[in-house]
Amino acid sequence: MTVAGSKQRCGEDSGIGTEEVVLGVDTHLEFHVAVALDGLGRRLGELAVPTTEKGYEGLLDWAERFGPLGRAGVEGTSSYGAGLARHLKAAQIPVFEVERPKRRHLRRRGKSDSRDAEAAARAVLAGQTAGVPKSGGTVAWRWFGC
Repeated sequence: MTVAGSKQRCGEDSGIGTEEVVLGVDTHLEFHVAVALDGLGRRLGELAVPTTEKGYEGLLDWAERFGPLGRAGVEGTSSYGAGLARHLKAAQIPVFEVERPKRRHLRRRGKSDSRDAEAAARAVLAGQTAGVPKSGGTVAWRWFGC
């Protein structure tokens, strides 16, 4: 529905509802770098946070200022990103494992935490993730003894 006197082009956002925010995170031992994108892939912002519960909560608060956080792409969900992945899952945010950039691409473009975080978010938008991380409660081995 449009207000009398206002015009809306075909395909233009009516302003009703809010867009999903997609988060991409490049993980490290002591800090994580995150980039937020909107549903159209426009960069909304970048933030570095410590790898603590307080840092994870600050990251969530920051991302949600742009709109509802719909999905997150995290590098290393079974290593440096495990704590963040658990925190996001507990907040009901779908988390996707994103592969680290190949070394040949790093040589060509250079290493940048910000670029890696943005690439993680873009992989989520494009549906090119490595999948959903394993939950922490699963057993990774089986014993077939007598």
